[in-house]
Amino acid sequence: MGPTLYHDDYNMPKLFIDLGHEITGKIQEVGANVTRFKVGDHVGLGSYVNSCRDCEYCNQFPEYHCARGVTLAHNGVDTEGGYSTFTVVHERYVFKIPDNYPLEFAAPLLCAGVCVYAPMKEHKMDRAGKSLGVIGLGGLAHMAVRLNWQVLGTIVKSLDFIIDAAAEDHPLDPYILLLKAKGVYVVVGAPDEMKFSPLYIILGRTTIAGFAVDGTKITEEMFEFCAENKIYPMIETIPIQYAAEAHDRLLKKDVKFRFVIDIEKSLNDSVLQKETP
Repeated sequence: MGPTLYHDDYNMPKLFIDLGHEITGKIQEVGANVTRFKVGDHVGLGSYVNSCRDCEYCNQFPEYHCARGVTLAHNGVDTEGGYSTFTVVHERYVFKIPDNYPLEFAAPLLCAGVCVYAPMKEHKMDRAGKSLGVIGLGGLAHMAVRLNWQVLGTIVKSLDFIIDAAAEDHPLDPYILLLKAKGVYVVVGAPDEMKFSPLYIILGRTTIAGFAVDGTKITEEMFEFCAENKIYPMIETIPIQYAAEAHDRLLKKDVKFRFVIDIEKSLNDSVLQKETP
């Protein structure tokens, strides 16, 4: 299928190129030592494509936290991201996608999906009777709503958990006050700074945690969960020729909630246009 287009979820430095990430497709060839995949399998490639494979994090499979650092799938130096006809990568960093889960919907799960699914599992937000608040309803946060059980509350000390996906600066105190004692506030967006009163954290025994993507085990578990429960992100599929206009719409916040670029169809249409007299 191809990559998704996003802007400013993490206030990254402004570059002259949009780098493709969240890549899905089918296996075209496998090497002689590959054991996890076969030709035709539906797979995804997330935000990283290499790590040391020898540190405590790699050995326990949250490879993204590799002690020596990871190679990003879209860094524009060693790797070119998803805007390509194919990608060659070690099987360790490829994720299985259930055959019954459409590839265009699977793409946003590789970042936006796992960014919220992982903290939900880590902090046991899936327990019956627990409530979750979501801040910043965009690409990440809308997946938190779709994945979760009981969402939102507006009364002081009414929530067990909050997932904050807002990328713009905002005060935390009004939201922290919504948490019950021993509540968990998870940050997945990245504004320039976050301000809060330490006293509220101390008195409420509040946990503040940060999360990004996760490793193979959690990512593939998420795909199975979404396929089994028919959970899909809200997307708009576009050809790559529309990417510039899509980027302008992103700046205007005119998308709900992810653009997915169909690379294969875009390339085929381009070939047809060239062949047409």
